[in-house]
Amino acid sequence: MTTALRFLKSTVAALAVAATSWALTATPAAAQAKELDPASVSEGLKAIFNYRTDNKAIKERLNLNTITVVLGPLGGTYLNIGADLSTILDDEENLRVLPVVGKGSVKSIADILFLRGVDLGIVRADTLDYLERKGYVNNIKRQFTYITKLYNEEVHVVAGRSVKRMQDLDGKRVAIDLPDGGTFITASTIFERLGIKPIYSYMEQRLAQEKLKKGEIDAFVAVQGTPSRSVGQMTGEFHLVPIEYAGPLQADYFPSVLKAEDYPTLLQPGERIDTVSVAAILAGYNWPANTERYRKMEHFVQIFFDKFKNFQQPPFHPKWKEVALGAPLKGWERFKPAQDWLDSHAATASGEVRGKFDQFLASRSMAPGTRAALTPDQSEALFQQFLKWQITQTAPRPAVARPPAAALPQ
Repeated sequence: MTTALRFLKSTVAALAVAATSWALTATPAAAQAKELDPASVSEGLKAIFNYRTDNKAIKERLNLNTITVVLGPLGGTYLNIGADLSTILDDEENLRVLPVVGKGSVKSIADILFLRGVDLGIVRADTLDYLERKGYVNNIKRQFTYITKLYNEEVHVVAGRSVKRMQDLDGKRVAIDLPDGGTFITASTIFERLGIKPIYSYMEQRLAQEKLKKGEIDAFVAVQGTPSRSVGQMTGEFHLVPIEYAGPLQADYFPSVLKAEDYPTLLQPGERIDTVSVAAILAGYNWPANTERYRKMEHFVQIFFDKFKNFQQPPFHPKWKEVALGAPLKGWERFKPAQDWLDSHAATASGEVRGKFDQFLASRSMAPGTRAALTPDQSEALFQQFLKWQITQTAPRPAVARPPAAALPQ
């Protein structure tokens, strides 16, 4: 055997040993890499990798339990609420919540009515009333059903410090968002009822902030759940204008407070100012009971209500703590599966309310032994008064000019 041939054989043998050694040492790492492959845990990647134009099973599975919720524009509370819904409720096998950026309450109502694939949306309580009051529609509430009243959204009026009260905005330039949004309706309704006539500008919230900084407008209105991140970005050269809870506002709005701890750049330390708020509602189209869309909403309600307590824990939006699933909403019809769930859990809910009632009494300055001195009938009567008080805090007050409750759509 020649020297060259022996050298070639020894080289091949050495390479074979090296390759075997590398394979043995690389196997654990390769296995580990395979275990950590996102495609092994990501439902989205699995769907993409298995995509076929004729794969009906995958398409049906992805669409079967997906529910679309139209929200509000960027910078608003609704997007945070939608993100929370998706985080807590998403389960690829049972439910997927698909949040959609919307343009506000008016547009969301139109989307729920007409846009294919939109199942639910967050709208404001005063929007449908406004549409009927202005004669744009009749009995529009019959087309909707609500899952639950969510929380109250505070009205923020941001202006220069020369504006001390709402009346100072008479004749001034005030941005009230786009006409597709609920802020436009709430702001114009409040100004109208207070007898104040600003010069309205219709623009998206971020543009309004920039124009206020440049002095091109005198104020802007933002109706968002406290704390509002976008409002909080304004600096101390501006401030929040108080809104008195005047009689003309009490039919549709609630008293509220804006605090310095939520808006340290707009209010002085420890300062609190009065404002008003309006209810946000999770609503959907009033589908017939035997339809697939009805079934999807029913499926969503079951999981949403079952997991609701999770929403009231950190790190989710603090507004969830204001939500009472059973809060009534006059003039609206609750989605039947939602009412059925509430009815079936009434005993548990009653026990929780009783616990809050006991805490409420304990927090009051009562002489020792006063509670024990109450007879069972007196205690029950006080508890019933407490329940009625809770309802008055959550249910909109009927307007004097409206028809009696019996005339409202049921």
